[in-house]
Amino acid sequence: MELRCLFGQEVSSSIFISEQEIDVSRSPFIKERIDVWYTGDNLSEIYTQVEQVEVNGMTFKAIFVKTNDLSPADKIEYDERRVIEREIGLHIEGAADVNHPQLVYGIVTLGGRWYFGAYHKNKATWFRHMKKPRSYSIALSTRVARAAANIAIPRAMGIRAIDPCCGIGTVMVEALSMEMDIVGRDINPQIAAGARTNIEHFGFTAEVTLGDIADITEHYDAAIVDMPYNLYSRITPEEQLSILVNARRITDRIVIVAIEAIDEMIAEAGFTIIDRCVAKKGLFSRHLMLCQ
Repeated sequence: MELRCLFGQEVSSSIFISEQEIDVSRSPFIKERIDVWYTGDNLSEIYTQVEQVEVNGMTFKAIFVKTNDLSPADKIEYDERRVIEREIGLHIEGAADVNHPQLVYGIVTLGGRWYFGAYHKNKATWFRHMKKPRSYSIALSTRVARAAANIAIPRAMGIRAIDPCCGIGTVMVEALSMEMDIVGRDINPQIAAGARTNIEHFGFTAEVTLGDIADITEHYDAAIVDMPYNLYSRITPEEQLSILVNARRITDRIVIVAIEAIDEMIAEAGFTIIDRCVAKKGLFSRHLMLCQ
């Protein structure tokens, strides 16, 4: 679901081609990216083309990307992958460094063609955000929180967002790490203070106000609402509906996170669900619903 929002297309395989240049470290579901410079029907065509690469005195390394669409019978084994990497290196004028290269290139096969270009690996930023000074057991995982922010805000430029029930700021930290313009709010003073502590801990700056969503008067382009749960907090269905009704008042696009499908409540609040998925962790599930 997150990849559909980011790329604007259905992503049905582990490797695909897109015109969209997405920061590889943005999504927890993207492992790596090659910026395609050269293509060829065979490796010989790639070897000839890479002779044009200029490293400008920097060291480099070539990586054979293991994720491809080769059948088991055509699978390229480890030793052959290393041979391909070395052959590419021999066709690039410069100093190769397999341990600490300044430039990294990737080679991959897909659909019977070969692709070569600059290689980027996901830095898994959200893993570092797991070590928050303030936390509680029912908070979203950093992985799901990051995906929720990307679903709500696939294009961050010029978008103002809000997390009106921000809790300890898990979603906000992920959004801020991707340079999204987001503010937070929570009705619980201790929880709101925890969100500020977590945000500051990771070196980010954002406004987190204290108060009810009903008191928000500004309008935002997008919102993420991790619904309070009857299982863990004292909130009635009427109060949940009130949150959604007020969310509809302050935003046109929202990602709603809940422990169960709440389609009727969402419709009653005036939203239409346009995409959805379920994130499972053990026996506990989170429903993510993108609404407009």
